[in-house]
Formats: sequence, C-alpha cells, structure tokens
Amino acid sequence: MFSSPLFQRLAIAFAIGLLIGIERGWEEREGKPGSRAAGIRTHALIGLLGGIWGALSSTTGPVVLGLVFASFAATFAVFEYREVRSAGSVSATGMVAALLSFTLGAYAVLGNVAIAASAGVAATAILAERQLLHAFLERLKWTELRSALLLLVMTFVLLPVLPDHAVDPWGALNPHQLWLIVILIASLSYLGYVSVRLWGAERGLLFAAAAGALVSSTTVTWTFARMAAGKAGSDSEFSAAILVAWLVSFVRMGAIAIFVAPGLMPHLAAPLFAGSLITGAGAFLFDRRSRATDNGPALELGDPFDIFEVLKFSGLLIVVFVAATLLSRAAAGNAGLPLLAFASGLVDVDPITLSMAKIASGTTGYTYAAVVILIAAGANLLAKCVLAFAFGSWKLALPLTGVAATAALAAAATFVAVA
Repeated sequence: MFSSPLFQRLAIAFAIGLLIGIERGWEEREGKPGSRAAGIRTHALIGLLGGIWGALSSTTGPVVLGLVFASFAATFAVFEYREVRSAGSVSATGMVAALLSFTLGAYAVLGNVAIAASAGVAATAILAERQLLHAFLERLKWTELRSALLLLVMTFVLLPVLPDHAVDPWGALNPHQLWLIVILIASLSYLGYVSVRLWGAERGLLFAAAAGALVSSTTVTWTFARMAAGKAGSDSEFSAAILVAWLVSFVRMGAIAIFVAPGLMPHLAAPLFAGSLITGAGAFLFDRRSRATDNGPALELGDPFDIFEVLKFSGLLIVVFVAATLLSRAAAGNAGLPLLAFASGLVDVDPITLSMAKIASGTTGYTYAAVVILIAAGANLLAKCVLAFAFGSWKLALPLTGVAATAALAAAATFVAVA
C-alpha cells in the first residue's frame, strides 16, 4: 500500500502543505492561539485536502474539483478576512498561501510531482524571505529596475524572433548570434554595476571581470574601458579588473587547447604561463595602487548599462566580423592558417583554438598548431588594446598596452626557448 503511486502523491501533497504551514506558523509564532486563520496544521490539511480532491476528480470530473476549490476559497476568505481585520492588516499573503497549498496538493496528484514539489519549495522560500525582499526593494533604484527589464526584453522578447542564419552576402552576419553578443555586453555591464554595489570598487570589479572573462574577455575590456572613461581616479581599479579578465582568458585558452589535444601541453603551457605571469603581476600592481590611493573620488556608476553605447559597440563588432570573414576566406591551406588565426583572434580566440587543437595531431603538427593559437592570442590582445584606446582614456589604455606587449614578448620568447 505504501508503495502505491497514489499514496506517494498524497504524501507529497501533504508535505507541500506542511512545508508552507511551517513557514506560516513560524512567521506568526508570537500570535495568540486561534488568532491566525491557518498555521502549520491547517496548511498541512489543506495540502492533503487538495490532493484527495485531485484523486477524486478522476471519477467526479474536473468541474467538481473547480467547484470544491471555489468553495474552499470562499470559506477560507471569511476566516482570513476576520484575521486581517483583527490585526489591522491588508495583506493577502495568507490567502494566497492557502490557495497555493490546495492547488499544489491537487497538482501533486494530477500532474508532475517534481514540479509540484519544486513549486512548493519555491513558494516557501519566497514567503520566508519577506524581510530580505522588502529590504531589496527599498534599496532598488529605478535605473537598476529599468535596466533589468530592458535586459529581459532583449533576451526573452527580441532574441527568439531574430533569424539564426547569415543574412549578408559574405556569410558573416548572423542576427541571432550578434544579438547574443549584445546581450552579453549588457549583462556584463549590469554584472559590473551590481558587483560594485555589493562589494565596492576594490573587489566588485575584479569579481565581475573574472566572471565575464569566462565568456569573453574582449567584452570585459570594452565594457570596463567605457565605464572608466570620464571617471577621474578610477583607472587603477578598472585596469586591474581588465587584466584579471585577460589572465582568465589565458588560462581558459590553455585549458581548452590542452584538454582537447594533450600533446599541445609542452608547446603551449610555458608561453601561456609566461603571459599569464606578466598579466597577473600587472593586475596585482594596479590593485595595490588602487587600494593605496584613498584621496581620489569614490567610484560611482550612474547606469547599469547604456543601450546606445552597447549598440555602438555592436556596430563596430559587425565591421570586425565582416573583415575577419573576408580575411579568413583569403587564407588557404596550412600556409594561410596564421592569417586565419589573426583574423579570428580579432574577435574571439576560442574558435581557432578549438579548431587547431582538433587537427594538431594530424598533418598540422603540435608545434605549428601552437604557433597558430599564439598568433590568435596576440591578435586578441591587440584588439583589446585598440578597444581600450577607442572607448577609454589614454591613462587606462597606455599601461594596458604596455602590459599586453610585455606579456606577448614573454610568451614569444618562452615559446622559442622551449621549441
């Protein structure tokens, strides 16, 4: 009997009501007995009631289940009204929680048990985090809410309707993929804004840069260069964050290549380590400088992201995509791979890294594959420096270019030494 599917579903229905009831009872634990319409026992019984009527609906029909639900809602509303009137409250949370207990109890029997249980846990979590959610709303600014809504519209309204194929004669412009990059840029800007608000400029930007670099360190460079422009005294914070993104990019590139083709390790590990060492040292020095300088103005970010600036960068990206595609077509055979790597690296290093790692054990050879990957990495550093100059200040871009040049020379010298 205890192993029957119906018994298990009714147990889940009871557990959902019990879980919601525990939260409701704890929330009103200081009230006098009989002062609340529903606590732990009542909600557990409501969940079981919904489950039983859900089971009976297979014989009585869905209309009867709907009438039972309406009758329960009307009856409970009377008790809830007396409670809120006695407490001088206008909250409808208790009423909604009771209706949810009944509904999820019925759905646990009639529908997907896992979804019903997950919904019960989610509802309990929302009910339990009342103070946290209210405090969040008190601190939320209109610009933050507006930017979040705009980001959601970009992701769930506009992205699905864009064609996922090339629409230009060169086969370079895929609206769906380009808009994904726009969303990534906007998300990274928002992530940087939120990180600074949570952890401050000293650590927030570093966390945001490391997280963003797992997707695109080029986007991190542009985003933070733009954010640093016009903010006096903030160059060191943003320089450290950008270099952290470059460091993560080096590590990610090496991990991808060596994971796909372990034979690349003797050729790539040392050069990428040398470049990472220089980049990490630069990030450390800029971070130390930013923390040592306390007489500059505090970093304040006015807007989570500027959609017009995001679209401007996307337009530049379209030009780069077309140019990279044309250069790639000019490359033919193994002799043209360095040109292909340079063109690809201006946009992203992952595609050429994966491609070369897959064919490294064939006719290309590990040494030549490593050279091509390093060329892509150098082109990507060049593109990042150009973005820093174009969208940031020279005080930000010049030191970054120095670090990039030193890292590239160190990687090249190390490669020659171990080749």
